[in-house]
Parts: sequence; structure tokens; C-alpha cells
Amino acid sequence: MLHDKQNGIVSSQAKRKIIRAGRRGGKTIVAADMAVNYFLDHKRVLYAAPTTDQLESFWAAVCLYLRDPIAAGVIKKNENEHTVEFPGSKVRIKGKTAWNADTLRGDFADLLELDEFQLMNEDAWGLVGAPMLLDNNGDAVFIYTPPSLHSRSISKADDPQHAAKLFKQAQADQSGRWQAFHFTSYDNPHISKDALQEIYKDMTALAIRMEILAEDVNEAPGALWKRATLDKYRVITPPTEFEYIVVAVDPSVTSEGDAAGIIVAGRFAGESYTIADQTVQGSPLVWATAAVTAYNLYKANVIVAEANQGGEMVALTIHIVDPGVPVQLVHASRGKQTRAEPIAALYEQGKAHHIGSFPALEDEMCIWIPGDASPNRMDALVWAYSALNTGQIMMGVM
Repeated sequence: MLHDKQNGIVSSQAKRKIIRAGRRGGKTIVAADMAVNYFLDHKRVLYAAPTTDQLESFWAAVCLYLRDPIAAGVIKKNENEHTVEFPGSKVRIKGKTAWNADTLRGDFADLLELDEFQLMNEDAWGLVGAPMLLDNNGDAVFIYTPPSLHSRSISKADDPQHAAKLFKQAQADQSGRWQAFHFTSYDNPHISKDALQEIYKDMTALAIRMEILAEDVNEAPGALWKRATLDKYRVITPPTEFEYIVVAVDPSVTSEGDAAGIIVAGRFAGESYTIADQTVQGSPLVWATAAVTAYNLYKANVIVAEANQGGEMVALTIHIVDPGVPVQLVHASRGKQTRAEPIAALYEQGKAHHIGSFPALEDEMCIWIPGDASPNRMDALVWAYSALNTGQIMMGVM
């Protein structure tokens, strides 16, 4: 049985719906319910989510809804293809995994549901999703939970805030074409409130706001960096020539872990500039190649790399790609907050600038709270700015 917030979504006549919901709030169930309703009205449905686990949750709910007609042979089910269909027709529900435009291609629909939309690249909708609905003037549903720092690290989005921005646009729409819906984990009467209270003890206040209360947070209380400060000192045109340029690497030691942060920064007339974010996910050879490519592309003086993850192997891996690249290994002898605070002070003093916009990096900077595990891009930025502002460039180079 759907709860009140879910019923409001199902009954809405808006052509475009965006749902912001807390974990275990019931967003997958409402997606399955809408899909089945369209299907039984002889319409074609495509559901997409980034991962197989997310897809399987939706698929299990659809199969439960349609259990009796499937058993009777009225509806044909293909478990491998994640499809149910009326035999001899194009009426079906199909579930698939999709991260971006390329993985979403190859279908059309009367209803397109994009679940965990915050993790998808924006072009999944703009390039492929929207054109899928042209033939039948179809409807679209976007579903997301505000992304935590962990989920942002696996996101394929160019702008980790793209779902939140779409939600705001839907709220501002006066035409009735768009409608925005919000419900928290507490709005689901089928989960234990005692369990939620217990989980609170294991979560930070920020994680609770995003994951349980489903609030879009783009700046955490207590964060060292503020978006207003980044915007105030942002520049479009870089200096004509930098005195020094560094490529800073926060390595990852496995291809399955977090991405390796790679930030290019330069110094001119006593001030520091973020030039590029070349962060990648992959094996050590992948990020070492990306770092060397950035070194050559931006004509850097040195690659600065954290030695705590992998020790001397960091420099050795980079030198496998190019033996001639100078590498300065830095050691994290102080805590992350202690290292980050002087860099944040440079921003407050107007001595640090971003050349253009770096949504993923700035998202990490403005969400991170001292004490939490620090993300890769931000760590690389701190190493880069520390190297530029301590006068130790080219010292201890391997």
C-alpha cells in the first residue's frame, strides 16, 4: 500500500515529475507502481538506474505487482532482459542500468523513469532521454536522494548538483508541466521509527539532512570553504604567465576505490590559481598517466604526490609513464584539518582563485566538515596550494 506522499505522486498529471526522497522512503516502490499503471494502460515504460542493485529492487517490485498475470501467462516475463510485455505488442516495462547517454540509448517510451538521477551524467536526459519521448509525447520521472560525499565520488555527473538544480526549476515552474515532490525517510510508515533513531547515532548531522531528511545541501555548516567566497574571487581570464605550476595528486591505490584527485594549480604575483581538475578513477597506471599528461599539457614545474598512500611506489608508478618527470613526495604528518585551514584562509584573503568553474571540486570543498574523511579532489587541491605557498617547490624532488 502506498503512503500519502507516494499517492500524491501517482495521481499527479504533470508531464515531468522530480522526486527527492530519503533513504528507504519508498521511492523505488512508487517508481514500480507508476510503471505498472502505465503498462496496464498499454503504454511502454523504460526504467533506468545506475547500478544492478538499484535495478533489481525495482524489478522485484514490478514482478510482485504483476505476479498473477505473469503466472497466468497473460504477461510474458524475461528475467535476463528485465522486461515484462503483452505478447505480440510493443507494450512493455524494461529495466536497465544506465550512467549516461551512451548506456541509455536504443529505446523509446511513453514513460521514462530515471532513478538515482543524481549519480547519472546530465546527458542521460538531455541528449537521449528527452528525445525518447518525442514519438508518443511521453512523460518523465526523475528520482534522487541528495548525494552524500561518498556517492558523489562515484557519480558520473559533470555537476554533482544537477539533480538539485532541476528540482528547483521544477518548484519554480508555473505551467503545471513540472511538479516537484519531497518526502523523508520518516514519511514511510512501513519502516521502524526506532530503527531510524538508532541509525541517527551512526550518522553525522550532515548525512542525516541529506540521506534521511532528503535536503539538498550545497554548503555544510562548519565547512572551511564557502561558495560565496569562491564566487567572489573567481576569475575568467588567467594571468598571462605563471611563476610556478604544479600538478598535485592524491593517489588511489586500487582501481575499485575512490578516484585519484589530480589538480593543476599555479602561482602568480603572490596569489594562487586553480587551473584544472584532471581527477580520474582507475588503476595506479591510469592516474599516473593522467598526472603526466597534465604535467605536459600545462607545462608544470613538478608533480606533487602524497606518499602516505603507496609510499615510494607513487613516484615509481609516475616514472614508469615518464622517467623524466620531477616528482615531489609529500607526507601527511599533520591532520587534514590542520593542512586545510591555511589554504582556506588564502581563499578568505582573496589570494586564491578558481579560473572558471569546477563543480565537482567546489562541491567537495563546501560540503567537507573537519573530522570527516576528506575527498580526493580537495586533498589534491590542498597539496597543490601548500606546495605553491610554502617555498618548497622542487625541494626533495625525485
